[in-house]
Amino acid sequence: QVQLVESGAGSVQAGASLTLSCADSTRTFSGDAMGWFRQSPGKAGELVARISRKGLTYYIDSVQGRFFISRDNAKNTVSLQMYLLKPEDTAVYYCAARNREFGPFDYWGQGSQVTVFS
Repeated sequence: QVQLVESGAGSVQAGASLTLSCADSTRTFSGDAMGWFRQSPGKAGELVARISRKGLTYYIDSVQGRFFISRDNAKNTVSLQMYLLKPEDTAVYYCAARNREFGPFDYWGQGSQVTVFS
């Protein structure tokens, strides 16, 4: 069973940068997509960024040009580099992975709190 373990949570000032990392501790994941979701209190969870095994990426509009997702297929890791952070980026971020190209995500990380203060 794939187990995603996240690291990189933190509290930063607006305008700063932060990188979240996620690794499959079992190193058995061979599926297609990996991504990052976030959940803020009182708001619906949202997919922030996604990357396919071939490297195709997707970002929500609010992070376009500020966040960058990357993955290492050999190491079964995915990272989210976040620049120019804003208070509205404050959320719990979840790493996720799915076996198929489309559809729901199958595996989830434990969640990482990112707090951006002004």
